[in-house]
Amino acid sequence: MKSKVLGLLGLGAILALTGCGQSGNSAGASSQAQSSEAGKADDSLKGTTLNLYTWDGMFPQEVLDGFTKKTGVKINYTNFDLDETMLAKLEETKGGDYDVVVADDYIVQLAIKDGLVTELDKSKISTYGNINPLFQSKFYDPDNKYTLPYGAGIPLIVYNPETVKTEITGYDDLWKPELAGNVGIVGNYRVIDGIALKTLGYSFNTNDLTQIQQAGDKLMNLAPNIRLINDNNLQDYLLSGEVGAAFMYTSQVTQALKANPELKTVYPKEGLGFGVMASFIPSKAPNSAAAYAFLDYINEPEVAAKCFEYIGYFVTNKAAEQYVSDDWKDLIVFPEDKVSLIENGELIENISDEANELHNKIWEEFRQKTN
Repeated sequence: MKSKVLGLLGLGAILALTGCGQSGNSAGASSQAQSSEAGKADDSLKGTTLNLYTWDGMFPQEVLDGFTKKTGVKINYTNFDLDETMLAKLEETKGGDYDVVVADDYIVQLAIKDGLVTELDKSKISTYGNINPLFQSKFYDPDNKYTLPYGAGIPLIVYNPETVKTEITGYDDLWKPELAGNVGIVGNYRVIDGIALKTLGYSFNTNDLTQIQQAGDKLMNLAPNIRLINDNNLQDYLLSGEVGAAFMYTSQVTQALKANPELKTVYPKEGLGFGVMASFIPSKAPNSAAAYAFLDYINEPEVAAKCFEYIGYFVTNKAAEQYVSDDWKDLIVFPEDKVSLIENGELIENISDEANELHNKIWEEFRQKTN
């Protein structure tokens, strides 16, 4: 999700909300006590190495340095470009070589299924209780046995009210004739085909080929409104005025709103599609003790807040919310009054080969029609 947010991502149906109503102060008091316990570094880890495997730019250097200072553990940070590359590497090493991996939910599901992920001993993660249950119990780890969430990606519509003179409240509004040639979208076929499915009342994850084709037919009618498809820096085109409205990944949304707070953000009324990045320990991690120490550390509230501000994704650590700076709070702390949209939302999951092939066919036809 870092390199291609919501690549094929998944989005579970029923969300666990227990504990979400606790006040920031009580969460902070609890997490501070936990952090105090976690602060007792294991001297036996000094001089060892933690092999961290994820996308580039997923942790601020001060956080990595802070872990080394606290534990004496050096970090060997290795990057992958795609989730599939990570899975292939884990399969090749049979769950070895790496101590902590952060990847997208849909690929984590496959890694767990292949026996490449360690079932966590939560007694070794004193900060485990800081996690927001809203982002747990998802399809890839329904019983929360293997993973800890590390940021949620929720693509949203952002538009400039100065240049767009029609109200946008959901995906279906992107089809309005007033937006002809004035919309930018990301280049992810499951996400874009998905919003067409949602306007028809269908699931992002349907395997019904008739439903997918109906959505595809509707998607073709969106083509006249599309000015550009860009997966990497769509926010730049919105900020420059080349497009008046854009459907963007979370990191792009936060960048756009940081640069121009007057832009309007839309949480689509049809329901959110989202994905969760998750951290896990591979089944044959060479330094699992350091891995547990790292997971414990990055879930300390103040550390987690630094991480979320750095990556620009929605905060999945409830105790960290009070430590997010005012500049970032409205951007990455999920609004309490929008929680029902997540409850009714979906993670984009792995689907049948036949359904995926039809999505690809529709996407190619749509791209040609927008050129």
